[in-house]
Amino acid sequence: MEFRYLGRSGLKISEIAYGNWLTHGSQVEEDAARACVRAALDEGITTFDTADVYAGTRAEEVLGRALKGQRREGLEIFTKVYWPTGPGANDRGLSRKHIMESINGSLRRLGTDYVDLYQAHRFDHETPLEETLRAFDDLVRQGKVLYVGVSEWRAEQIERALKIADEMGFDRIVSSQPQYSMLWRVIEEEVVPLCEREGVGQIVWSPIAQGVLTGKYKPGQPVPEGSRATDDKGGADMVKRYLNDDLLTRVQNLRPIADDLGLSMAQLAIAWTLQNPNVSAAIIGASRPEQVADNVKAAGVKLDADVLKRIDDVLGDVVIRDASKTVSPRTRP
Repeated sequence: MEFRYLGRSGLKISEIAYGNWLTHGSQVEEDAARACVRAALDEGITTFDTADVYAGTRAEEVLGRALKGQRREGLEIFTKVYWPTGPGANDRGLSRKHIMESINGSLRRLGTDYVDLYQAHRFDHETPLEETLRAFDDLVRQGKVLYVGVSEWRAEQIERALKIADEMGFDRIVSSQPQYSMLWRVIEEEVVPLCEREGVGQIVWSPIAQGVLTGKYKPGQPVPEGSRATDDKGGADMVKRYLNDDLLTRVQNLRPIADDLGLSMAQLAIAWTLQNPNVSAAIIGASRPEQVADNVKAAGVKLDADVLKRIDDVLGDVVIRDASKTVSPRTRP
């Protein structure tokens, strides 16, 4: 396993991180989830990402039990706050009340006294940004949170937060967690240049585009049974945008590139995200331990400029680059 600094902070994280969205507590049984976590640990992964909303808070519980007994100082545990975790008007968003209550719930479910990174899961248009950042800073002062970050924020939102933190003496955001893959590059035009300048690292999710970049979805063929495209818990909606024959044909045309490099399609896709110097880690998910073992082989892989150009030439105009695709709800869900 290779390790990278999280942005300009002094924290090192495994460049392959393990995430449990759509798996722990929902898509797979707990025994299988624990086996995947054990496989991640065996492969040298030390960074684990979750969120209070995943599987209605159950994902944090499963991860906490799976990591029980591990040396806490040897792990980096990340979680998030924003989406609803209860029926009340204040059980959502980034108000001081919800942040303070949510971190206590997350710590209890994860079985730890602190999280290494606490992330704003979306931008909250209904809460003053100063309120959110002060609450985050207070959690750092209390020792419940070591670093703070954001997920799916636009460049101008990150920039505003950094300016407020500098003016008010708060701990600065050190990370951004966006969707990023060969097919989804909406952060490249605005978010990445800002973050490179300001010392904010990317922890990217869906590096294999919800499984599409593994090549298992074939043009002109039904989607495989048991795949993410058949998942009724949220995964299918994410995959649908990619399920057209032109895009799937182009993905199949990536296979010779992977073969030339001795990589699986998934390894090529994950390694591609790690070529971006602003990326601190790529998050993988898994429903089986062997998927973890395959994906971690992307760590340390270097792709030269010719390979990157071949990939771009194959994918052409199916790549999504529009920065406006990064959207947070105008009102709290």
